[in-house]
Amino acid sequence: MKLVDFTQVENIFIVCGKTDMRRQIDGLAATITEEYDMNVYNDALFLFCGGKKDRFKALYWEGDGFLLLYKRLENGKLNWPRSQNEIQKLTSQQLRWLLEGLSVNQKVSIKPAVKGSIA
Repeated sequence: MKLVDFTQVENIFIVCGKTDMRRQIDGLAATITEEYDMNVYNDALFLFCGGKKDRFKALYWEGDGFLLLYKRLENGKLNWPRSQNEIQKLTSQQLRWLLEGLSVNQKVSIKPAVKGSIA
């Protein structure tokens, strides 16, 4: 078994809105493939949240099986986007913001510089 560094995962997707948190691996994988027509076997991390914003699940295909993570925060809530029936691709920075309780769409942040341009 290997431990995954999720900052190095090629694709990070957040399933916006509320997901039935009773679903396990098969149910969450079916959500991705049937509702969003996406491949769960790509190098992708899929994040799900239920009605309570203090817990989430993450689904990741590790090459030989699925990894299902479940986290319940003891102090604080996630700023989970609630647009129903939407999936959004995140950067590793946006994932960090989400897990810190911030919005994935920060209005102000320092953007990376374009190589070869000077202001």
